[in-house]
Parts: sequence; C-alpha cells; structure tokens
Amino acid sequence: MIAGLGLAALWLAAALAALQLYAGAMAQHDGGGAAAALVRPAAVVQGLACAFAFVMLLWLFAVTDLSVKLVATNSHSAKPLIYKLTGAWGNHEGSMLLWVAVMALSGSLIALVERRLPERTMLATLAAQAFVGLGFYAFLIFSSNPFERLPQPPAEGLGLNPLLQDIGLALHPPTLYFGYVGLSVAFSFAVGALLTRQVTPEFARVMRPWVLGAWVFLTLGITAGSYWAYYELGWGGWWFWDPVENASLMPWLAATALLHSASVLAARDALRAWTIMLGVVAFSMSMLGTFLVRSGILTSVHAFAVDPQRGAFILVLLALYIGGALALFALRAGSVSEGQRFAATSREGALVFNNVMLSAILAIVLLGTLYPLLTEAFDVRVSVGPPYFNPVGAIFAVPMLLVMAVGPLLRWRRDSLARIQRPVVLIGVILLAAAAAALAIGGVDLLPLLGLALSAALALASLMPLRRRRLHRVPLSVWGMVVAHFGLAVAVFGMASETAFSDEHLAAIAPGETVRVGPWSVTLAEVLPNAGPNWTAIEGHLLASYRDGDPVALDPQSRSFWAPVQETTESALATRWNGQLYAVVGTAGDVGAVTEGDVRRWQLRLWWKPFVTFIWYGGILVALGGALALVGRVAADVKRRTVRARAAERRAEVIE
Repeated sequence: MIAGLGLAALWLAAALAALQLYAGAMAQHDGGGAAAALVRPAAVVQGLACAFAFVMLLWLFAVTDLSVKLVATNSHSAKPLIYKLTGAWGNHEGSMLLWVAVMALSGSLIALVERRLPERTMLATLAAQAFVGLGFYAFLIFSSNPFERLPQPPAEGLGLNPLLQDIGLALHPPTLYFGYVGLSVAFSFAVGALLTRQVTPEFARVMRPWVLGAWVFLTLGITAGSYWAYYELGWGGWWFWDPVENASLMPWLAATALLHSASVLAARDALRAWTIMLGVVAFSMSMLGTFLVRSGILTSVHAFAVDPQRGAFILVLLALYIGGALALFALRAGSVSEGQRFAATSREGALVFNNVMLSAILAIVLLGTLYPLLTEAFDVRVSVGPPYFNPVGAIFAVPMLLVMAVGPLLRWRRDSLARIQRPVVLIGVILLAAAAAALAIGGVDLLPLLGLALSAALALASLMPLRRRRLHRVPLSVWGMVVAHFGLAVAVFGMASETAFSDEHLAAIAPGETVRVGPWSVTLAEVLPNAGPNWTAIEGHLLASYRDGDPVALDPQSRSFWAPVQETTESALATRWNGQLYAVVGTAGDVGAVTEGDVRRWQLRLWWKPFVTFIWYGGILVALGGALALVGRVAADVKRRTVRARAAERRAEVIE
C-alpha cells in the first residue's frame, strides 16, 4: 500500500508538472487569464506531491519492505536504521527521486514567495522549471521506477554497498543534489528571462540567492565527499581526479563564475549575455554529471551501475534541455545587450578575468574527464590524472588567484592601480616571503611552492576590504566575500602543505614493535577480531605518540561485510593542529609468513599529513562565506523592497 501511494503521488506530481508547463506556455500567449492563475498553485501542489512520494520511499526503507525491488536490492533487515534511511538515496532510483523532490519543492518555494520579477517572466520561469521536471518524472516513472514491486519477495535483502554504510552518505549526496537543483532553478530563470527578453539587474538580484544557495551546497557537498573518500577508502588521498568527482567539480566551477557574473549584473547592469550563458552552462555541467554517473560508461567507486538504456534516456534529456536553451540563446542573444561598459582596470574587469580563468579550468577538467571515454570508443585506453590536471590547471589557477587578491581592492567602473599601490606591494612582499620560506625548508616542488606562496598572499589580501572600516557596520555580503576568500586561502595552504610535506611509511611489524613516521612513533599493541551488525573485522590496536608525548589509541580495521560480501578498509586518524596521522591495517590476506619463532607480522601503512585538515576547514569557511553573503543579500533585498513600498505609500498619501 505504501509503495502504491508513493507511485500515485509521483504520477500526480508529473501530471501537475504537465499542467504547470501548459498553463505557463498559454500565459505567454494570452498575457494572463485563467491559465496564468493555474501556474503557481500547480507548482505548489506538485512540490508537495513529489515530497510525499519521497517520504513514502523513506518509510519503505525504514520498515525494510522487501516486496519493493529497490529495498530488496539495497537494504537488509540487520542494517542500523540510519543506513536503512540513507540507503533510500544510496542507489540510482532513490537518488533520482530525491533530486526531483528537491527540484519540485524549489519550484513550490519560487511560486509562493517570489514577486519581484514581472509576472510574465515569473510564469515563463515556472514553465521552464516544469519542463525540466517533466523529463525527470518521465525518466523515473518509465525507466527508473523506485516503487517497482517484486512478484515474490525474497527472504532477505542484498544490503547496501559497504562503502556507502557511513554517515557521509547522509551528508554528501543530499548537499550535492541541493546544489544541482539550485542550478536548475538558475537555468529556469535564465530561460524565462530569455523568453521574455527581461535580462535586467532585477532579474540578477532574483536569481542570485538561488545561485548562492546552490554554490554553498555544492561547496559543502564536495568538501564532505572529499573527506569521506579520504578516511573511508584507505589510500590516504583527498582527491582522485576521478571522473565522477570531476562531475561535481565542474558545476561548482561554472556556478562560481555565474555567481560573480550575476553580482556584476545586479550591481552594475553589465555582463547580461555572459550571465545567461553561464546559467545554461552551469546546469549543463550538472546534467553532464548525472549522465556520467548513471549511464554505465564509467567504472568508479562513485558511479551507479546503470544500464546504457537509462544513460541514453538521460542523454536525450541533456540534448533536449541544453540544446534547446542554447538554441534559444542563439535566437535571442542579439536582443540582449551587454549593458553598462567598464574599464579593464576595475572590479568588473577583475571579475571578468577570473570568470575567463574559471571557464578555462572548467574546459580543462571537462576535456580530461571525457577524453578517456572518447579514446575508449576506438579501443584505446588512456588514463588522465594528476600529471595532466595539476600543471595544466595551474596555468590558469595561478593568475586567477593573483587577480583575486587584487580585485576586491578595485573600484567599480574605473580605477587605477596607482591608487592601490601600497596594499598591492604589501601583498607582493608577503607572497615572496612565503615562497622564500618554502624554498628554505627545501624539497618543495614548483606547484606546492606556488600554492604556499599564493595562499599566504591571498589570506592577507582577503582581509584588505575590512581596513579603515568600522567592523560592526560592514555589510554581511562583504563579510561573506572576506570569509570565502580567506577560506579558499586556507584550503590552498592545506593542499600545498599536504602535497609538499607528506611522509608515508609502509611496514610489516609484529605486536610490540614500533615504527616512526614524521613526528610520530607508532607501536602495534595487538590485532584482534571484532564484529558489527553486518560485518566482521580484524582490528589493530595502535599506540601513537606525538613527539614522544603521551600515547593515543588508534584502532584501524579491515572489515568483511556479508550483506553484500565485500572487504573495506577503515582508517584511524589522530589529529593535531598542524596535521594528521593516518593509519591503515592490512587485511587477513596481507598476513606475512610465520618466521622467527612463530612471530606473525601485519602490514601497517602510516601517513603523516601536515596541515591536511586545513583543506576541509577551508572548504567549510568558503561555504560559510557564501551563507553569510546569502543572508546579507536577502536581507538587503527585503530592506530595498520595504523602502520602495513605504515610498509608494507616501506618494499615494500625497495624491489623496
């Protein structure tokens, strides 16, 4: 019954999306009337219906209803409740339903609260959102039904992928989906503005909070995913340059460019066509990521193993949405002027330069991600990894960071470098001093050296907009910029330090023996069996001393899951202010031969990673900066509308 209710709610949501699209299209022709009056209510009820469908799916997973195929293949009665619930989106069908539910609820929110744009533009936006949603409803109902029933329920479920049985599954995918859906809203706004030829600063002010929100969630999702992979996979790295990881990075790069472009349009009525194009590109990248993850063409720990027919369905949607939007842009671009002009030496000029650099980095990541797929079509297998991404990306990232350090100091419209000569010189001195300090340490490669120097310069430059200002009067949006730029400096410092100064030690030791890595001495006390709800493990008990201080206990595990059958590595971490000790114990298959009086040795892999945690601290600060800017922008918009309403009331009173 629960599955039937969920499927019925999904059909209802799809029907309402069709009604919303039809009514919105009709409203563009007759300019209002009964059709226009249907659009907003249809959007609101559609969001509620789709949210209800997702709640029904959560219920099915919570009670482990094995008559539902999705539950039987992705859950198990012995799993802890938290993993039963997160298992609802730890698969293809459930994650797509979550995606569509968030999209539908976003459309509901727009319909309920947004009144700033001309009604015709808003109706076009909601129609575009319904058009996007309708394709995904069709995909769910006809190709990926999450409520499909089994003729004969099994005695027990197959269980969730052990790599996903982690609290990270509760944080990483949902935050990414919120980001992707936020970009779909920006896409709908861009299409609506193109249809009605209303690409104005007010349009940018309306779209900007959605882009900011999407960018914050994407930042959090990528940060959480990086840390999850770092401690869960047991290889000690924080970024693979895996194609599916790149699939989340590419929308973030496009959203970052879109965010800054929309800010220029909102504040200075410039970059109109560029903002529209970036709105299309950002959603294109999220759609491309969906295709890569779900098409079955990638082999990745992150990818859903989906048959090519579903991938073809998504490819058709990608061509329909993005091809249609690009065709519309080509038809209407001539009617979208660039707005106000500005000098190259200005804040707008710096933002444009960095947008070009971000676009170039996006192109590099896109090429490196798709190239192996293209060569594989000709039976040529190549691997594209850090030797390509790191140096080629740095060609554009380094000048981007340099301009980012100077850009916030410039004035709008037109400025002179002579006016900011002193702070620029100070930033340059800090950059050179940091580079000299890294060279003095020795053994630092070029890219980490540049990262260390640039992070120091950017950290100082990020605080410059606060100089000579009363801090309690600084707008939240400015605080957001400062915190986000400082967070980026912190993350770059963490990346460069980890790359430059990491120390790795692999040893086969017996209980009682000690090894050293970096400033740590680590003793293997014993190795014992352990058991959990649906796994067994060997667990190493380690005593780790930092600079010969008091020892701390670390308990890395090698787990064997039986639902489904799979082995995983559970690392153990010891964190200090200046880095992290990372420990992994070998599996039973790694046990060495019995030697020297029946002494059994165990493989132990240890890393000392200086300042690695700064990567994720920086990511959190970047997201926090975005959140502050979002609150500040929304508050400023509310204040602006209030002032306008009061002014209108006063004018009305004078007329009376």
